Amino acid sequence: MNRLEGKVAVITGGAQGLGQALSQRLSAEGAKVVIGDVNLEGAQAVAATLKDGFAVKVDITQYGECENLMKQAAQRYGKIDLLICNAAILISGAVGEFDPDKWKLVIDVNLCGFFNTAKAACVYFRKQGYGNIIEINSKSGKKGSAKNSAYAASKFGGIGLVQSLALELAAENIRVNAICPGNMLDSPLWVNSLFKQYAENQGITEEEVRQKYIDMVPMKRGCTYEDVANVLVFLAGKESSYMTGQAINVTGGQQMMP
Repeated sequence: MNRLEGKVAVITGGAQGLGQALSQRLSAEGAKVVIGDVNLEGAQAVAATLKDGFAVKVDITQYGECENLMKQAAQRYGKIDLLICNAAILISGAVGEFDPDKWKLVIDVNLCGFFNTAKAACVYFRKQGYGNIIEINSKSGKKGSAKNSAYAASKFGGIGLVQSLALELAAENIRVNAICPGNMLDSPLWVNSLFKQYAENQGITEEEVRQKYIDMVPMKRGCTYEDVANVLVFLAGKESSYMTGQAINVTGGQQMMP
């Protein structure tokens, strides 16, 4: 514990689910945490559970709102050490039935939103002479996913952006990496949405969907928030100081290729 003592972390999408868990782990490790989320009430509720943190309403598809998020973080704490780009949405569907506007929305949030927050944070990182960006990506950023083209495309693009920014910013002491979790089968996203979506798309029951995705994993379990948080703390700390441009799989062996 306290491996991130004195660090200031900005995290997007921290009002619930994985983002909430990561915010609380960052706080437990000693970081001051600024939660940016379109759901301000939810973000404030999470911030109230932290040792030192606050919430800002932000739509990451709007660059000006990302600028405001970073400005408020820097004004409150005097610096920004770490940006975690976690905010994302998932809408699935077969190509023939996929609404193009919904397809574009996934790209706007997951890819353009990542760029907007990274760009806004880099203004402060460059002034400081250092910075650390971590994107929460997915195994879907490494391998295509049937009837899930928007999400996979956004996450493939995210890894390309991670690598490109890592090359561009390395000389300025700004690191950029990604974490690629496997399926978090017990998360609200899966329980409240994805099991139903995938059951409808694949013509099977929700129970069969769960078993299908467990069977894909050599370690025979879903990914947990703690699995992701453990890697986040490593990438956020000094132990990973010689790493940039990486997309680390946290998939129980389901995804092994770079």
